[in-house]
Amino acid sequence: MKYYLLILFSIIAVADVSAQKSSTQIYIIGNIHDSVPNYHPQILYEIIDQIRPDIILHEVESQGMKEYEASSEDPKGNEIKASNLYLKVNPNTLRLPFDFEGRNSYRRDRGMVPTDNLTFRLIDSLYKANALTVEEATIYKTFNSTTDELIRIASLSPENFNNSRTDSIAQRRQNYQYKEMLKITDTRPEFAERFVVKPNMDSISFKDGFKLMSSFWDLRNQTMANNIYNIAQQHPGKKIVVLTGFLHRYYLIKELKKLNNGSFEIKEFYQK
Repeated sequence: MKYYLLILFSIIAVADVSAQKSSTQIYIIGNIHDSVPNYHPQILYEIIDQIRPDIILHEVESQGMKEYEASSEDPKGNEIKASNLYLKVNPNTLRLPFDFEGRNSYRRDRGMVPTDNLTFRLIDSLYKANALTVEEATIYKTFNSTTDELIRIASLSPENFNNSRTDSIAQRRQNYQYKEMLKITDTRPEFAERFVVKPNMDSISFKDGFKLMSSFWDLRNQTMANNIYNIAQQHPGKKIVVLTGFLHRYYLIKELKKLNNGSFEIKEFYQK
């Protein structure tokens, strides 16, 4: 009887080890999109090559992925240049998009663009004219100081903008951009009295357009996380690299942790 129990326990142990080895690994790499001295395609390529992924996910929609691949001779952006380098050596690597489908037309058709940029210009002009209340000015100053802190971090090595501390700063910055700023745009008449014309020729106020953009930040990130999750479920036991702007990292990690049913592990590229 003991002999059979030993065999049974051995089989269970082997199965557990096998399951661990086949576990899907997701590496979410926060990027600076444009090449700079401290972060350029060769650096990102070396990070990807160290991981040796089976799948690389790009922060583009399906049409954007086609344009990425079509521009292989003269691509723009760290991510596509680095993944092209990796594919030259590893041609069987799967590349997929994971962004919100039709994101640009979705924002433009609803008037989120250009009201978002116009809204920030107006807030900045009101701030410089000392026309904001003390509370409003504090919100804008905090947003700017947090942005400056992230800019400083982004001038360092990639480990510095791929960690939980920077994620928390990015989350604070994005919360000020898309939540705290609404305390200014929702209450001041300047934002309700200025309009842009949408592609369908209807008009929308800065106030309403910016509010839509604020909601879209959540919708887009939640959609991207769901897309990553679905791809991971379709390709169990694979190493997946997710290439995203580092301001999205905190949100994607947070949402993936909610979705995780134990079928994948989220890892840092410098994590053994």
